[in-house]
Amino acid sequence: MRLFAGIDGGGTRTRALIVDGEGREIARGEAPGAVATAAHPEAAADAVTQAIGDAMEAAALELITRDASLDEIGLPLDGLWAGLAGAGSSEASRAVTEVLSGRRLAHRLTVGTDVRAAYEDAFPDDDGVLLIAGTGSIAWGTVDNGPPIQVGGWGQLLGDEGSGYWIGLRGLQHVMTVHDGRSPVGTMTAALTGACDVGEPDELVPWVNQAAKGDIAALAPLVISAAAAGDSAAEQIVSEAVDALSGLVQGVVSRRVAPDVGVRVVLWGGLIAADGPLAPRVSNALGQAGFEVVERAVDPTMGAARLALRG
Repeated sequence: MRLFAGIDGGGTRTRALIVDGEGREIARGEAPGAVATAAHPEAAADAVTQAIGDAMEAAALELITRDASLDEIGLPLDGLWAGLAGAGSSEASRAVTEVLSGRRLAHRLTVGTDVRAAYEDAFPDDDGVLLIAGTGSIAWGTVDNGPPIQVGGWGQLLGDEGSGYWIGLRGLQHVMTVHDGRSPVGTMTAALTGACDVGEPDELVPWVNQAAKGDIAALAPLVISAAAAGDSAAEQIVSEAVDALSGLVQGVVSRRVAPDVGVRVVLWGGLIAADGPLAPRVSNALGQAGFEVVERAVDPTMGAARLALRG
């Protein structure tokens, strides 16, 4: 039986999907997360290998050399497409590809971005824009049957507008302006200092200096809840986030030959997917701007598997 595998890997977890030559699901597997980097490509390669091994074991396919070390494991996959966070860097992609090639996982191997894999599942047969907002943010789309266009996704220093990190950080910045007496007291100070387990706002300085990006992004729902409860400063932050996310989509569509033609948008990510706290507002903003928001669950592993099949 011909087998193909798709991978969706990020900092939290790495998921694998194995399909047959007709694209029918055989098994799924999971491993710890890893981000593709040029400095330490083995970590991402290990996660990919372990996720595929887990899927094979789930399918009761005795295809793993159990006593072999990771770099000796061989799985008879015809194709493997690994969508990994961090693989947008050509150096990281090449480094991970080189390490994975030594694992003898597949006859044909590609390392690409997790966003590309997600887009393939969101729009397998047509143009559209995939807007992602979770810890970070990015819009990815194709228009007029052209090459993929990326808008945003440039990281916490140069991008990620409207993301969970962006919202959480601005909430913390507002708390400090309240502490200074530059802004009126609202509900965010108590909510955010409590979530960060600090007694006073000035204790946020060492907290934020050691916090991971995800720690700051985890504060976004508190800011959004404060906005819903009537906190004017929180509402300002959320309103700007919605505008920023809508702007990412506009950035993709601005390159259309015929920008007045309707464009379908799929929302994905913890902030704006179907049950995300910003989903209604972002969907409404895009609708008012003339976009067609399509409610669709996105499975990046299936998108990656389709890419593996396509070769």
